[in-house]
Amino acid sequence: MHTDREACAAAVRSRDARFDGWFFTGVRTTGIYCRPSCPAMTPKAGNMVFYPSAAAAQAEGFRACKRCRPDTTPGSPEWNVRADVVARAMRLIADGVVDRDGVAGLATRLGYSVRQVERQVRAELGAGPLALARAQRAQSARLLIETTDLPLADVAFAAGFGSIRAFNQTVQEVYAVAPRDLRRTRAAGRAGPEQEAAPASPQAWQLVPLRLAVRRPFLPDNVFGHLAATAVPGIEEWRDGAYVRSLRLPHGPAVVALAPEPDHVAARLWLSDLRDLGVAVSRCRWTLDLDADPQAVDEALGADRRLAPLVRRAPGRRVPRSGDAEEAALRIVLGQQVSTAAARTLAARLVASHGTALPEPVGGVTHGFPAPSELADLDPAELAMPAARRRTFSGLVRALADGDVDVQPTADPVAAREGLAALPGVGPWTVESIAMRCLGDPDAFPAADLGVRRGAESVGLPGAPGALVAASAAWRPWRAYAVQHLWATSDHPINRLPEPGTTKESA
Repeated sequence: MHTDREACAAAVRSRDARFDGWFFTGVRTTGIYCRPSCPAMTPKAGNMVFYPSAAAAQAEGFRACKRCRPDTTPGSPEWNVRADVVARAMRLIADGVVDRDGVAGLATRLGYSVRQVERQVRAELGAGPLALARAQRAQSARLLIETTDLPLADVAFAAGFGSIRAFNQTVQEVYAVAPRDLRRTRAAGRAGPEQEAAPASPQAWQLVPLRLAVRRPFLPDNVFGHLAATAVPGIEEWRDGAYVRSLRLPHGPAVVALAPEPDHVAARLWLSDLRDLGVAVSRCRWTLDLDADPQAVDEALGADRRLAPLVRRAPGRRVPRSGDAEEAALRIVLGQQVSTAAARTLAARLVASHGTALPEPVGGVTHGFPAPSELADLDPAELAMPAARRRTFSGLVRALADGDVDVQPTADPVAAREGLAALPGVGPWTVESIAMRCLGDPDAFPAADLGVRRGAESVGLPGAPGALVAASAAWRPWRAYAVQHLWATSDHPINRLPEPGTTKESA
């Protein structure tokens, strides 16, 4: 969008928050860049220049606005919809691959040469992978400066900087203020919008409280309702109005608590290694689908007269995903042809017998879900389910552990679908469910799902899977969001927030 100057200028004049993350505006006369909705943005059109990413604006020498905090803007929903190499590169960079493995590691994961990746990313985003990773490090550093009491040298290390000098220079260039001055601002009680009061954390954890920006409209009911209703005891729970779960991150385990607020999601992150801060934030945003474009989704689905009443009643629905794609894929197989409660029970037994204990419990969250490699020697007889499904589960465990199938959001979606479909016992329902919850495909459509079929029939759509697929063609590429609306026609707990005061730890 950044190449359409007239459209960008109109968005800036209207301060339309829907375009936050789609592009960034640099002002030549001030040397500052802002998000489109910035209330302080009043430049002449000739003084504005538009960029596709914050990193691109920073690379041209612009500093982040201290009022609108463009570095905290929701990400562009374009990367959730697209499956090409640049979109996959963006998701990998957000997951910290460049910081851990360099651009060579990124290129290897994508199956391209370093030169090809550099060229394609720079052509679309105006900055290379290193600049994009640098921008992410700067944001992580600011969060740590403003929300913890860590010495600044430890902040630099935790945010991924190789030296104190690089840390000081980057923060100064991006925010036009030295790290120590950011810390003084917090101490004076004028910290930015990411700061939030939080209780003390166990000694094994570093607690980071922050606010996750959302695109509005945002309806939290189905995404939080789904996560709460399907929560597996030991690794997930709903407590004090928040969804709490453990995560397996590159440098160690973590626990996150996410609570819906009117204009943001309040988050608390218990990290065993602060270098995982940026990855943890990315996983939280992914889980709640916070970077979707609800206006575009609702407009497309609302054009169907049968879906229109559902969309008008509940605009801004999101697709609930998982912070651990391999875990979610295995749980989907455990849930084949059984109730939500039965699937939770099976997964809870697996966690109790094979899960990894956390350094310190956080409420009822005590373990991490076992990785596929940790389940490779699992005796299928341990699983209380039919022999055919045991074989399917074991087959998926082996495929994930050996790398034959990749279900991460950064995977090639075509290859992932083909690999899944080739496994015995994995049919269209399982493939589409994994595509929706793990790969993040916005067009995934499990037409054979009983809840989808019943919801379709309730609004006058055909219930037979084949006919329903044909009728859904007009909803593309947003059929995963149509699924949320169709599911919501029932009174299942996945469609609503738990009652205040509810704590869900067990079935």
